Order: sequence, then structure tokens, then C-alpha cells
Amino acid sequence: MLIDSHCHINCLKGAEKKQAVEEYLQIAKEYGVDEFLCVSIDWETWPEVIAIAEDHHNVYASIGVHPNHDEGYEPTIKDLLERAQHEKIVAIGETGLDYFRSDGDLTWQQNRFRTHIRAANECQKPLIVHTRDAREDTIKILQEESAQHAGGVLHCFTESWEMAKSAMELNFYISFSGIVTFKSAVELQEVAKMMPLDRMLVETDSPYLAPMPHRGKQNQPAYTKYVAEYIAELRGISFDEIAARTTENFNALFKKK
Repeated sequence: MLIDSHCHINCLKGAEKKQAVEEYLQIAKEYGVDEFLCVSIDWETWPEVIAIAEDHHNVYASIGVHPNHDEGYEPTIKDLLERAQHEKIVAIGETGLDYFRSDGDLTWQQNRFRTHIRAANECQKPLIVHTRDAREDTIKILQEESAQHAGGVLHCFTESWEMAKSAMELNFYISFSGIVTFKSAVELQEVAKMMPLDRMLVETDSPYLAPMPHRGKQNQPAYTKYVAEYIAELRGISFDEIAARTTENFNALFKKK
């Protein structure tokens, strides 16, 4: 069994129709992907996220606002804690820092990150962290806010081995997406080879970043299988081992009711 530890099912083509969601999940099941974490990216579409989780016993959800989302409602710690009480919410996020797609004074992004960390620490639910071109500030803020108390995952990881080690020291897992299958992702592939099996997750981040051989097309949760297969080949171990260990890790990190 595999678990897609990070996807945006509500953003898949046609997902506004329940039948389309059923079809995506059925295809995933045929690929051996049996559970899913549907991740929130803004306050306004969270009802879509939670509705999918409520409709499916094997879909879980998070609550948070993506670092690049610069419009819409800005939740307070209290707001996040209120929604985090829902029985299908297993994480806070996605949150974090993205200095690649945002520029100028990004104090607002850093403040949002701190708000999410404080909420996670208070409700003791793990953080889903998005980080891009912000290695030093991401680790610094996680340290300053004592994020190790909540723990979490650096999702869709594309950074260095040094950053991975710093994150693991703070009680964080590292999740690999379809990017690891790209020919250009040489440094990331080395990180995947070195990653301790007890700190690794796999994901799609669908509908984005489809792995080879589907690069450039819409991604979907079923394609978690390609990520796991590729990492297994990189490391010279069995697919079954990657599937078993990443499933174990997901269940250890995210406490499901």
C-alpha cells in the first residue's frame, strides 16, 4: 500500500463533480495508492477540501494558507485552531516560505509562517511546510518558534542534504514528489539516496509536477507509485520496502481518527 502524503484533489480537473473525484480515487486504488492527504492552500477553498475528506474514509485533510497566496482571508491562530478541531484534519498547512514566486518585503509571509507554527504547537498537529529559495529563513523560523514540538514534513522537497539534515534535527520528515524523477534533479536524487528510510514520505502534489513518464501532463494521486518506484530503483531496494516504510512514516506523523 502507498499513501499520497500531499495532494490537492479539489484542484484536479473536474473535481467539482463527485463522480470525477471517485474516478481519480479508483484509478489510484488500481495503482496501489489507498490513502490520501488533501492539503489546504487558502481559507476560501477549504470547504472543498474538507468535503472530499468527509465523503471518503481514506482521505484526510489539513488547514492552512499557502505562502504565495497573497489575497483572501488571513487566518489568526484562533481561526486555525477552530478548524483544526475537525476530526478529518490531521495537519496544519501548507505553510512556509517561498522567495522564488514572491518578492519585495516578505515580512507578511514570515508572519503567516509563524502563526501556523504557533497553531500547530498549540493543537499538537504536525506542520506541512512549503519552502523554496528560503533555506536559511525556513530553518531559522522553525527553530525560533520551537516547531520541533509539533514536528511535520518539508513537502515536495527540492533543497540540499544540509537542509534536510537540519529539518530532521527539528523532528521533520522529508517528502519527495515527482520532481525526483526529472533528469535535471541530480542533487535531489542524491538526497533521496541518503535519506534515512524512517524519515521519508512520498507524494504527488497533484495536479502539479507529474513524474516521468507523465511529465507535463496533469498529475494525479495514482502517480505516487512512480515516485516510490523511482526512489526504490535509485536506492537499489524493493518497491515494497519503500511502500511499507513511507506508509509507516505517514501513520507515525499524522494521527488519524
